[in-house]
Amino acid sequence: MISVICVSNDEKVLKTCLLAGLSKQTIAYEFINVENRDGRFSSAAKALNHGGKDAKGRYLMFVHQDITFLSDDLLNKAERMMDSLSNVGIAGVAGKADDVGVMSNITHGDPPILAGTIRVKGPEKVQTVDECLVIIPRTVFESLKFDEKICDGWHLYATDYSLNALKRGLDVYVLPLNVHHYPSGRLQYTNPLTGFYETLDKLLRKHKKDFRRIHTSTGSWSTRWNLSLQLFAVRRRQRRTRGETEEELADTIR
Repeated sequence: MISVICVSNDEKVLKTCLLAGLSKQTIAYEFINVENRDGRFSSAAKALNHGGKDAKGRYLMFVHQDITFLSDDLLNKAERMMDSLSNVGIAGVAGKADDVGVMSNITHGDPPILAGTIRVKGPEKVQTVDECLVIIPRTVFESLKFDEKICDGWHLYATDYSLNALKRGLDVYVLPLNVHHYPSGRLQYTNPLTGFYETLDKLLRKHKKDFRRIHTSTGSWSTRWNLSLQLFAVRRRQRRTRGETEEELADTIR
């Protein structure tokens, strides 16, 4: 059985997206809703650790409230795929292995388009997985929780978990599961970049002794270079199209 764990703060989004897909699933599951409209949890790591501590499923699926399952047997497929992987630490529906591109079967937008550059046909090993939907064996989660100190906001907690799993000798996978994600716009309810770069900086520092580069669904980052310099380089490549001056560019990363 899979325990489906979600941190929610918008009842309409939860019902429209995640619960609509869950209600059609063909196998039994446990649903744990960590309701956070009052903000009692200050980070995803704290909320998900709380939701997962008493979960009874063999696998724990941590999923965003704005994800919709595109098949009635998605949980059944996910469970069978996880059963086939003997050394899995964490699996997701989007991830990155190198500088080439994001592996994903996620769609987003209306009309739907693929969110990523490489469509997945079978389980694929990656370095990290995206946070929108991840699956962790309960036996792994019992000894490895989300890092509440480094990931003290709402970003990169699955990225950090992936790297921690790799350091334990476990594998990280992207699974070919079809879901739809409602991105910023009609169902967006928070600023998607709030605290992102602060967490990224802490994550790069934490793992710099073990990884020269960290590949995420939002880009690949060096652990050897200062993050501000890396952001400056990214912004500089975009400067011509935006028409910014060097002074304006420097102000954006201060």
